[in-house]
Amino acid sequence: MSEAQQVWEAHYGERDRVWSGRVNVRLAELVESMTPGRALDLGCGEGADAIWLAEHGWRVTAVDISQTALDRAAADAAARGLADRIDFRRHDLDATFPDGVFELVSAQFLHSTVPLDRARLLRRAADAVAPGGTLMVVDHGAAPPWASKLDQHHHEFPTADEVVASLNLDESQWARVRVAAVERDALGPAGQRAVLTDNVMILRRR
Repeated sequence: MSEAQQVWEAHYGERDRVWSGRVNVRLAELVESMTPGRALDLGCGEGADAIWLAEHGWRVTAVDISQTALDRAAADAAARGLADRIDFRRHDLDATFPDGVFELVSAQFLHSTVPLDRARLLRRAADAVAPGGTLMVVDHGAAPPWASKLDQHHHEFPTADEVVASLNLDESQWARVRVAAVERDALGPAGQRAVLTDNVMILRRR
């Protein structure tokens, strides 16, 4: 087991449920106007986005490094009668990447506490977008106020434009649908209220 897998297995092993179980709001905003097709959910965690996509007609490949997270996601999908619409796969995305092309490739808050070559990973994500398809990346624009001082000090938060620039995409082949910092209201783990900034990057392959 790699160091990264050990870290994420320990993270998900801390409690029975880590995430809220709700779809990421930026993904829902984008997808509601799209025609369902094939979707790739990178870093799917406990499967909330993948399950929401499947409920809205998409066929989803959902990948994560943690088998614990994938098992929880698969159990939730089966309980909702969606097991045949979601293919859960374990990948250490710094080393391997799922095959196929997709009308939607989504990377929602794909940050890591262990070293990860995100630019290379997101370039591979772009390569997996079918002609006419969409790449959606949503990052934290800054640390939430409830993050530890250590996390805030050691984590870099590039701007949306900097992330897109790091992909070195051919502008003649890609349209920038939305590349911006967007604010949203949020609740912290102890019920703290705050306004958070998301860097939203939506790119469409021509």
